[in-house]
Amino acid sequence: MKLSVVIPIYNEEENIKALYDELKGVLDSLGHDYEIIFIDDGSSDTSLAVLETIQQQDPRLVVVSFRRNFGQTAAMSAGFDYATGDVIVTMDGDMQNDPHDIPRFLEKMAEGYDLVSGWRHDRQDPFLSRRLPSMLANKIISVVTGVHLHDYGCTLKTFRKEITRGIRLYGEMHRFIPAIASGMGSRVAEVKVNHRPRRFGKSKYGISRTIRVILDLLTVKFLLSYATRPIQVFGLLGIISGGIGFCIALVLTIERQFFGMSLANRPLLLLAVLLIFMGMQFISLGLLGELQARTYHESQNKPIYTVRKVLGRGRLDGDR
Repeated sequence: MKLSVVIPIYNEEENIKALYDELKGVLDSLGHDYEIIFIDDGSSDTSLAVLETIQQQDPRLVVVSFRRNFGQTAAMSAGFDYATGDVIVTMDGDMQNDPHDIPRFLEKMAEGYDLVSGWRHDRQDPFLSRRLPSMLANKIISVVTGVHLHDYGCTLKTFRKEITRGIRLYGEMHRFIPAIASGMGSRVAEVKVNHRPRRFGKSKYGISRTIRVILDLLTVKFLLSYATRPIQVFGLLGIISGGIGFCIALVLTIERQFFGMSLANRPLLLLAVLLIFMGMQFISLGLLGELQARTYHESQNKPIYTVRKVLGRGRLDGDR
């Protein structure tokens, strides 16, 4: 079995060498073939220079450098694309994830799981700005997706390679990978991990990120439930809206024809017309969504990042 460890990096110059040394020691002790893939997400410090120096000394290190900062989701997507291992391990570059937890993840995967996610049960982050928003987000995500995990935000995860091939990431969707994978029929498990306080650098996360996560959650819920059948959600809304409008118009028609009631100055008439037109628009939107869904599934995949250079290997897995 070959392992691919994917680590997104953004301005972590003080952590890279220490993380590499610790991770290398753990991977060497496992006895598996491995590669370490650092994704430099457009760092503005000397992170790339540090990575280039290490890569010159270790051919098992692969460095993918982005032209600019695309975000952690794009970095994870690039890591999946360039990984050649049978099992992919993802972790943060700030040294808060403990590489010594990796063997327990592999033991869990040996039980037949396709994806194992970390749970920072003793999280070493500020409560109000980091832990509380994360707790609320995890509860909401678990309820909406139906995949109940304690910690969706923990980057330390392990995947079987075939799982990552079917996942395309956008926005902030890297944290929803367990839910997306579960929707594909994958077996998902959770393991408690050691979470360490940050020693160097500054956190790239804030409470504002919770809002973006909730917005992306709506997208994930739609993709999991209706991505291949959008007419069922928009068509249902159209039928309900148009049906209510038609019933109101029918009542008004009966009142006018049989009881002689005037329709002048009746807001209900305008409401009925509005609901009927809204129903038609919803149904039309559903039909357009059906066409778009077929185009999406039948078109060629396109990466969400552009690469400046690759050190250590010149072609993507699959020679794309």
